[in-house]
Amino acid sequence: MTTSLATAGPSIYWYLTRSTGAVALLLLTFAIALGVLDVKRFSTPRWPRFIVDSLHRNVSLLAMVFLLLHILTSVLDSFAPISLLDAFIPFAGSYRPFWLGLGAVAFDLLLAVTITSLLRQRMGYASWRAIHWLTYASWPIALLHGFGTGSDVKQTWFLGLSIGCMVIVLAAVLARVISGWPEHLGLRGTALAGAGAFSLFLLLWLPGGPLGSEWARRSGTPASLLAHTTTTTQSSRR
Repeated sequence: MTTSLATAGPSIYWYLTRSTGAVALLLLTFAIALGVLDVKRFSTPRWPRFIVDSLHRNVSLLAMVFLLLHILTSVLDSFAPISLLDAFIPFAGSYRPFWLGLGAVAFDLLLAVTITSLLRQRMGYASWRAIHWLTYASWPIALLHGFGTGSDVKQTWFLGLSIGCMVIVLAAVLARVISGWPEHLGLRGTALAGAGAFSLFLLLWLPGGPLGSEWARRSGTPASLLAHTTTTTQSSRR
């Protein structure tokens, strides 16, 4: 790495990568919450079903747009060696491969859901529904990706955003479980247990993980980039 690169400030792509990733996570959270609540069950004279359903669909598509921008700016940013293939092929990159790979997994799941949703009329409902369930798996994977690769993980705004997203999803799960209790008791109990287990995992993992010391090194950042990572992080706090 040249001296000029090591001392250079963050590029515009670096800021765009962070901002588009945060917006994509927030939009995905709202899309997941609407899906968990089952938009077809919630309607009022002022908010008929087709409006709520359109809101869910448009928020989901907007989340994909920001996710694509997040990927594009990550590739264009010269700081980390991230290629376009890294967005599709999990765990194949050299920069924080596991955590970047989780982002690729989440993107692949969302891409499958988006494509099949556009082709819904040509698919059987059962097949479309099974693939659509992948959306719910993409959200916790995307959140872990953000914690693992994000340079803002210790920033108050990022932690606040992540906690807010957790609260929104947990509230949606709880509202859905309560609204139909005790029908499908096993499925609803599994949903509660899964949400609780993931929340507990984050509480136990974060202090010694991304919020702990030397996470950049432990997460798989190439040694040649560690010094630049420290400089870039300090610049972002000014």
